[in-house]
Amino acid sequence: MRLSDFDYELPAELIAQEALPVRDAARLLRLDRATGARSHHRVADLDTLLEPGDVLVVNDTRVVPARLLGRRDPSGGAVECLLLARLDGERWDALVHPGQKLKIGSRAVFAAGGHRLELEVLARHHHGRRTIRLAADGGDVDAAIDAIGHVPLPPYIKRADRPVDQERYQTVFAAARGSVAAPTAGLHFTPVLLDRLRARGVERHAITLHVGYGTFEPVRTHEVEAHRVAPERYAVPESTATGVNRALDEGRRVVAVGTTTTRTLEAVARAHGGRLEPATGETDLYIYGGFDFRVVGGLLTNFHLPRSSLLLLVCALAGRDAILAAYREAVDRRYRFYSYGDSMLIL
Repeated sequence: MRLSDFDYELPAELIAQEALPVRDAARLLRLDRATGARSHHRVADLDTLLEPGDVLVVNDTRVVPARLLGRRDPSGGAVECLLLARLDGERWDALVHPGQKLKIGSRAVFAAGGHRLELEVLARHHHGRRTIRLAADGGDVDAAIDAIGHVPLPPYIKRADRPVDQERYQTVFAAARGSVAAPTAGLHFTPVLLDRLRARGVERHAITLHVGYGTFEPVRTHEVEAHRVAPERYAVPESTATGVNRALDEGRRVVAVGTTTTRTLEAVARAHGGRLEPATGETDLYIYGGFDFRVVGGLLTNFHLPRSSLLLLVCALAGRDAILAAYREAVDRRYRFYSYGDSMLIL
């Protein structure tokens, strides 16, 4: 498959720059996988679009304020660092800028609010990635990151992060610290909507997948099959494995909230003969056309970038033609796109 077949035209003004004041006020395009039929709703209508007995699975990862802005030591030049994943107590996988100047042994300092972090480059990798060491005055690196770091808004949001983003770029069920980007489909839920879903008879379970470089890394190959996804850490608790397996045994629908949840469920099922088991580990599962979905029968997701691995995933679930037709209709109807944008429900 050619990557160019997964492109579409999007006017820049449809890329959402701000979150809506009310989370579940976002628009929702429902797509029927069997017929290709489409209808238009609000996320607040989700309890009427799902059926009693459906199982909703969310990603409860919590976003870290992983964007650090500081200065090279001793030259004073500006440095930006995006923490991708913690490798151990002091070592991190990171994207740094300006990458060409930050060679092995380079140092930088980040400071704010009485906290200070010192960075040392330990190893160089492709596309600005580095292995770094972080040390904090007082020893508590996480506390320093929380005090100094900025919300890692995606680069297509053309503004600086603001205090409101600290809450808004986090799901209401975020619990397990570790992501550098939000599982954005989950941003639409409110406590009231979750209560209505429960009253409707929709079960809810959680997995954890810490969103890292693998989720947003650009596809740089011309052929879809040649791309590889960087591994990301996941955890599936026993209660989720039990609930999802029971639903599958009873023929009930499992609806994933987001592509990260989809990848986690399908990765664990592939490792256990189509069943979920309580598990922790890493997954580099890459889902594209022809993938055999063993767990996920529905997906709530935002609209994704052209030529991205996330767009390839939703096309694998619902078909390229149906997805691209839905995207064209969303553009025509002026839906809002990407992380702070509107949503799709694929059933």
